[in-house]
Amino acid sequence: MSLAQALLQGDRRALSRALTWVENATPEGEELLQALFPHTGRAHLVGITGPPGVGKSTLVNQLARYYRKDHTPPKTVAIVAVDPTSPFTGGALLGDRIRMRDLAGDPGVFIRSMASRGAVGGLAWATGRVAQVLDAAGFDLIFIETVGTGQAEVDIARLAHTVVVVQAPGLGDEVQALKAGILEIADILVVNKADRPGAAEMARTLAQWLPKVEGEGEEEPSWQPPILLTTALRGQGIPEVARALEAHRAFLQRTGLWQARERDRLEAEIRECLREALWQAWEVRGGRERLEAMVQAVLQRKMAPQDAVRRLLETTSAQP
Repeated sequence: MSLAQALLQGDRRALSRALTWVENATPEGEELLQALFPHTGRAHLVGITGPPGVGKSTLVNQLARYYRKDHTPPKTVAIVAVDPTSPFTGGALLGDRIRMRDLAGDPGVFIRSMASRGAVGGLAWATGRVAQVLDAAGFDLIFIETVGTGQAEVDIARLAHTVVVVQAPGLGDEVQALKAGILEIADILVVNKADRPGAAEMARTLAQWLPKVEGEGEEEPSWQPPILLTTALRGQGIPEVARALEAHRAFLQRTGLWQARERDRLEAEIRECLREALWQAWEVRGGRERLEAMVQAVLQRKMAPQDAVRRLLETTSAQP
C-alpha cells in the first residue's frame, strides 16, 4: 500500500511521515501532493492571528475541545501551529503541543507544529502544503495559528477561508494594533481575556475602527465581522465563536465567495510554485554565477540594482 493510500485510510503514522516529506520539500513529498490533490477542497481552513500574548493557542485549544465534545455532530480537527524560528540558532520552540496537551489521545484531533524558517507574514513557506495534506486526510476543520507578530501578519488571508483576529486588553498601544492591515483581513474579531479591565472598551473601539461594509444588494448583504468577547482560559465565549465560524462558512458558500477564495488561494499557490520553478531553472542555466558577478558590480557602484536586474533578464532571455 502506498503512503497516499494509507493516509487516505486514516493511518496517522502515514500522515506524520507525509507532513515531514512535504515540509522538507523532498521529491517524495512533491509526488505525494500530486496524488492527494484530487482529495482536497472539503476542509474549512480557519486562520487564527493576532499579536503575541493574546491567547491564540488557548483559544484554538478550547475551540478544538468544543468541536470534539460539545458540537453535534462532533467534527474532526487539525491544528497547524507556526512558531518563530530564531535568526541566530535556526531553532524553534514548537511549544504549542505542550500548551494543547489536554487534546492528546483524541483520535479526532491532530496537532502539527512547524517552524517559520525565516518566512515573513506569520506563516512558514510550507504551511499551505501542510494544510493541503490535512485536508486530504479528511479533517473537517483545520485551524492555522500564525506566529503572532502583529500588523504584517496578513498572509493568512490568502490561505484561510475564515480569518479570526484575536486581540486582548492591556497589552500596550491598543490603537497601534487597530491600524490598517490586520483589521482589514478579519472575518471574525475576538477580544480574549475579557475578564480583564478594558475588554468592553476595546470591543467598542474595535467597532468604531472596523470598516463598515456596504450591502452588495437587497437580497444578499455583505458580511459584517462580529466582535466577540471570550475568556478562553475558562472556556467562556467559545460556543459563540464556533457559531460565528459556521455562520461565515455558510455565508461564503451561499454567496459563492467560498469558490472565489478557493480560486485566489490556488492562484497564489500556483504563483509560488512558478517562482520556485523559474528560480531553479535559472540557477541550472548558470544564473547563480551571473548573479554573483552583478552583485560585485553593484557593490563597486558600477551599476544600480535596477540595471543589474535588467541585464540579468537580458542575458537569460538571450540564451537558447
